Amino acid sequence: MTSGGGNNLISVDPEELRFQFELEKPMHCDIKVTNTTDKHVAFKVKTTSPKKYFVRPNTGVIQPRDICTIRVTLQAQVEYPPDMQCKDKFLLQSTLVPANTDTEELPQNTFSKEPGKQLEECKLKVCYVARTDQGNSDDNLKQNSDPSSTARAARDSAVREVTQLQQELDMLKKRRQRSKASPGFSLRLAIAAGLIGIMVGFVLKLALSSPPPPPPPTPTPTPPPATAGAE
Repeated sequence: MTSGGGNNLISVDPEELRFQFELEKPMHCDIKVTNTTDKHVAFKVKTTSPKKYFVRPNTGVIQPRDICTIRVTLQAQVEYPPDMQCKDKFLLQSTLVPANTDTEELPQNTFSKEPGKQLEECKLKVCYVARTDQGNSDDNLKQNSDPSSTARAARDSAVREVTQLQQELDMLKKRRQRSKASPGFSLRLAIAAGLIGIMVGFVLKLALSSPPPPPPPTPTPTPPPATAGAE
């Protein structure tokens, strides 16, 4: 799906962020950003409500014809919005950058509007969806009654988190190779590696603790027929 505003550098899917709203639970929505060019494209995500949302990554560089997944997390809310309406908006900026651009430290003027620069913007609306329909309730009931399905869902979520952390660790390693290592940078690298280790251990624990399938029912023996007594 091509992003709104006539963008030529990237395509964005979806164009509207939809959150299955639940009280006191964080909710997330993934955005798939595709570089449709043969050049490197830098992006930056902005929002009108930065305290409500956590965006990872919020800036970065996408290689030619590559795809980047941005996860937008709505922090846990304590009350329902009026009429389930949301006026929050997101702005996704994109522009061409040199191939050797540092992904972690983009120049401050990367997304500034200057004559002759190709800077494109895509506006994304936010929509809250109440989880009150019967279909969702039935699905949730089935998942809750099936421990193996719940374990698989938790494991899949953990695997996605590990993948994102691994990508961030790879970027930190590349940055370390380009620049001189500093104590602060080494600490961040160690923290990222530690988080990946913890998540991998969590995934292995889920895999090993998944309940085995129930054994087949044991057939009930049939009693022999009664024998008639002799007269």
